[in-house]
Amino acid sequence: MFSKAVAFGAYDQELRGLIHLLKYDSVIPAASVLGKMLTEAIGKLSLDSPSFVVIPIPLHASKRRHRGFNQAESLARAALKKAPGAELLTDVLERHRATASQIGLTRSQRAENIRGAFLVAHPTKVAGRDVLLIDDVMTTGITASECARVLRKAGAREVWVATVARTLKHSTTRFETEPRFETAAAAS
Repeated sequence: MFSKAVAFGAYDQELRGLIHLLKYDSVIPAASVLGKMLTEAIGKLSLDSPSFVVIPIPLHASKRRHRGFNQAESLARAALKKAPGAELLTDVLERHRATASQIGLTRSQRAENIRGAFLVAHPTKVAGRDVLLIDDVMTTGITASECARVLRKAGAREVWVATVARTLKHSTTRFETEPRFETAAAAS
């Protein structure tokens, strides 16, 4: 399990639309805007560990070929432009088994779908280090939890998660969101 998760805002309205532009319409410049939002969320973690590394949630190779890019990696790269000291590792965590889309699955179905899908290809790169996982959206936290589990098994000390958005319908995962966004979203 991960130590803490943060998100910039709720996965609805304009934020959802912007994420969809990146993820499904391949509007790559949206990653820059979303990356700035992600940087704000990451700032709430107060990560000051000298052993801190950033790992985007990976796509399976077939999904990456189909989409042409990994949106989590694009977001991580955009966010790290504002945090140049952080080390981005894109070859450590692999999704070695293709999974069905998590959309529409129950929590238990999601857990079964994702179980065993990830592996740590280079355990020495995370052993004894603190890891920040990056993704675009967190719904139940099942994917992040599975990634954190394999990273910790490989020797990672702490695992945190930062996403641009989180869904509102699940309350089992502890989140902190950008208060300005919550206020702006409530007013619109």
